[in-house]
Amino acid sequence: MSLERLSKARKRTVGSKQTLKAVDQNQAKLVFVAKNAEKHVIDPILQACSAKSITVIVVESMQALGKACGIEVGCASTAILEE
Repeated sequence: MSLERLSKARKRTVGSKQTLKAVDQNQAKLVFVAKNAEKHVIDPILQACSAKSITVIVVESMQALGKACGIEVGCASTAILEE
């Protein structure tokens, strides 16, 4: 259900740098992180989301997250900017 919402989003980030930037700039509405992503990559995103009260959804794998974003490689995090 939630990955379907991500794949249908009109505007989203793909990747940790862009996701963290969107969170910092208050553009992210909802953030997704992969359970199997490296901790040092997603921890800054989780901390920023917590500070700004942005909901974080944890998905099973980077492959599933990448597929939902329409890319053929894994993705550690992504955010919905506009639905």
